[in-house]
Amino acid sequence: MFLQLVLAGVYIVMCKGEADGSIAPMEKYEKEALYSAIQGFVGNEWNGSFLYPDPCGWTTIEGVSCDFSNGFWYVTDLTIGDLYDNSLRCSQSAEFREHLFALTHLKRLYFSNCFISDQHEEFTIPVSNWDSLENSLESLEFRSNPGLTGTIPSSFGYLKNLRSLVLLENGLKGEIPGTLGNLTKLKRLVLAGNNFVGPIPSSLARLTSLLILDTSRNFLSGALPVTIGDLSSLIKLDLSNNRLNGKLPREIGELKSLTLLDLSHNNFSEGLPETFQEMDCLEELVLSDNPIRDYVARIQWQNLKSLEILDLSNMRLKGNIPNSMTEMKKLRFLSLSNNILTGNIPSKFEKTPTINALYLDGNDFTGKLEFSPRFYTKLRSRFRASGNMNLCLSMELMSTRHFPQGVKLCEQESTIDSKDSNQSLKDEYRSQNRHHIIASFGHSGHAVSRFTFCYVARMILIAFLSIIFL
Repeated sequence: MFLQLVLAGVYIVMCKGEADGSIAPMEKYEKEALYSAIQGFVGNEWNGSFLYPDPCGWTTIEGVSCDFSNGFWYVTDLTIGDLYDNSLRCSQSAEFREHLFALTHLKRLYFSNCFISDQHEEFTIPVSNWDSLENSLESLEFRSNPGLTGTIPSSFGYLKNLRSLVLLENGLKGEIPGTLGNLTKLKRLVLAGNNFVGPIPSSLARLTSLLILDTSRNFLSGALPVTIGDLSSLIKLDLSNNRLNGKLPREIGELKSLTLLDLSHNNFSEGLPETFQEMDCLEELVLSDNPIRDYVARIQWQNLKSLEILDLSNMRLKGNIPNSMTEMKKLRFLSLSNNILTGNIPSKFEKTPTINALYLDGNDFTGKLEFSPRFYTKLRSRFRASGNMNLCLSMELMSTRHFPQGVKLCEQESTIDSKDSNQSLKDEYRSQNRHHIIASFGHSGHAVSRFTFCYVARMILIAFLSIIFL
């Protein structure tokens, strides 16, 4: 009887251990591969086997997560870099060892502030062995590693289960490899803040599950591929601060789920595609600093029922401000600065309930500003109309506290020489800082016919990011 009780107790303990994995071992090769991989990044003086004899159990390592499978612990997450006080910090001689690729259950690999160049040492991403992680790796990120140079390995194309690839603010260069188009499960592709050159590969059109595409702050050139319209799941597209050129393809209007589109600071020209007005989930549209040279009235702006932020500054736009632009009920920020716009400034902007910033400076507007003192008080410095030589302001508004600066009085022509006055206003305008910040505002819904579609698109993005950052 006693022996039966003892055996039963052993059985219960063993079952409990198998159920929660708390006393399960790591396979020897897995543990040794982990120690060696970390040692390659942080330095040989790091003695993992002494400090962390049970790295997935009672002596866990900061930045290392494990999953229990088939009676053993396996490393699934590895974070290297200066993130927290007790993070694994890279040494000046950090290196990728082959043991990293022996961790074949790895799902997430993250490097932050790890590869910092001291002008004597440069670091590159290994070009081989990524195929050993093709069945497991779901997220790969290199963030803020200015010493990380070289190119994106074409072998990244083996990572067929990758959901998120982030190469943000490193020193990477060269062209974007077309093999990234093989990553058909990818939801997020961020390549911003590097030194990439050349065109956007047309092969990226195969990433039909992509939610976020950000290649901003590089030196990319060439035209935007017409296949951009194939990325129908996109919610955020940022190609700003590059050297992209040519005509914007009408296929961009196929991105019906898009909420953010930033193409600013490029060399796009030859007009605005009318298909912009079909993107009725769009909340932020930033096209500034492109020589578009088109009539602003080409677009039926009132169709963009969700639009909150619209920046069309420094685009050589011409014509009058259309009434449709005053009918965007959710508009919070509008900049038309530094164009060739003419005619009167519509007073109907004051009736836009959400408007919080209106920049109209540096154009050829004429006539009299017809906004009420309450409107100027509401917007304060977020209203600008200076640099319009034939625009004037009622003298009665001078008594208000927040009247617009740099606009002449309508009554002053009879007492001040017009030429001298205009030159004075021009000099004042040129001395101002023409740059302004686009505030980030909260989002809201829109018409029922499109509300559900756009809402679901946003929820998909939030759900994906939640999974990635768990």
